[in-house]
Amino acid sequence: QVQLVQSGGGSVQAGGSLRLSCAASDRRFASYGMGWFRQAPGKEREFVASISWSGGGTYYADFVKGRFTVSRDNKINTVYLQTNSLKPEDTAVYYCGVAYYCSGYECSRTSEYRYWGQGTQVTVSS
Repeated sequence: QVQLVQSGGGSVQAGGSLRLSCAASDRRFASYGMGWFRQAPGKEREFVASISWSGGGTYYADFVKGRFTVSRDNKINTVYLQTNSLKPEDTAVYYCGVAYYCSGYECSRTSEYRYWGQGTQVTVSS
């Protein structure tokens, strides 16, 4: 079973930046696409970004295009989410996941994911 350990996150003011990391325990990580989702209080988990196994393909939700960047380093089994120009509405718990049931990189549904990180809080104040 692949374990995902997240780090990063925290509290910033609007316009600030944070980098989230997600480290996998298993080298099989490099064989799968990865994704980031977020969940705000009282809301469903929503797609943020995904990346192909090689890192050559990326896909973003419209509301983060131009502000967030997903990347990965398969040498250290880690995927990143660089978040810039943060807005209060970006406040949520962010989760990384393994796109175990998705063959491409446009993996935007939670049903396409099998393993999840523990989540990390991002809080943006105005």
